[in-house]
Amino acid sequence: MRRRVLVVRLDSEGDVLVSGPAVRAAAQGNEVTILCGPRGKQAARMLPGVHDVLMWRCPWIDPTPSDVDRRDIESVRRTIQRRSFDSALILTSYHQSPLPMALLLRMAGVPWIAAVSDDYPGSLLDIRLRPGIEVDDDLPEPERALTVAKAAGFALGPADDGRLAVRALPRNPVRKKGSYVVVHPGASVPSRAWSPERCGEAVIELSRRGHQVVVTGGPDERALTARVAGHCGLDLGGRTTFAELASTIAGAEVLVVGNTGPAHLAAAVGTPVVSLFSPVVSARRWAPYRVPYVLLGDQDSPCRDTQARICPLAGHPCLNNVTATEVADAVEALQGVRA
Repeated sequence: MRRRVLVVRLDSEGDVLVSGPAVRAAAQGNEVTILCGPRGKQAARMLPGVHDVLMWRCPWIDPTPSDVDRRDIESVRRTIQRRSFDSALILTSYHQSPLPMALLLRMAGVPWIAAVSDDYPGSLLDIRLRPGIEVDDDLPEPERALTVAKAAGFALGPADDGRLAVRALPRNPVRKKGSYVVVHPGASVPSRAWSPERCGEAVIELSRRGHQVVVTGGPDERALTARVAGHCGLDLGGRTTFAELASTIAGAEVLVVGNTGPAHLAAAVGTPVVSLFSPVVSARRWAPYRVPYVLLGDQDSPCRDTQARICPLAGHPCLNNVTATEVADAVEALQGVRA
């Protein structure tokens, strides 16, 4: 029997992208709707297996939350109730609780719910996976989400290898002939971004070695990308949709990026990644998934596992001690290597 399944992932684009294998598993013979936050909606619309997307800025997940508003909560509850979902998967990272969302779903009449929960859920969950017991604490995020789907009885199709994936892409907006490297200097969390100065130095060094460099970023990052591109790179900051960004990355030899959404977009299109990875979160969980990558950055820095949004150390040493030469060497080590 075809079921109506709600998959909840309420944070950013990268978080939604790494939920893709779990979504595809749930979509085997079923109709899947994703409930996501405004930061994740573009990624949600690109996931194979998604029938519909609902958006809500959740006050206990969004990094810049609004006040909890009874009318807002009631509006979401009514929207979910009208859809008459048969079951729900609440997908969270290790530091997030699924229980507030589970309560809302119960109040909306969702009869069956699965999630990972460290806290006792009472009657809020039908399947509770306990961290460190049913779910390994250090599982990569895509596998953590897929574990929830499997526990709920959903399995990937026989031809699905479990990698990240996106729907068919639009035409690549890069019109330059020949190969190129993408440098994406921005990040959704400041502590995970390489400094603009270092990014600009990498663009110069890569250009000096004969690489064409494309610099990408969102509409609010135009000043950043212009600064980083300088006179050597092609500046596409604010000039692509999210799908066109995926096409740009898919056409690149290598992506240079911090631990942020485009790193997971690269994994979804099979492009190798030079990952400037701040250890505020675990690379075991969040490194680019099943795609060739080189990890740069001091993984033993005192900021390790702090989840800090702003670097607590002067000068952001875990990333800013990485040099442009190291990045260019890593790019060249990954040339010609595809997933």
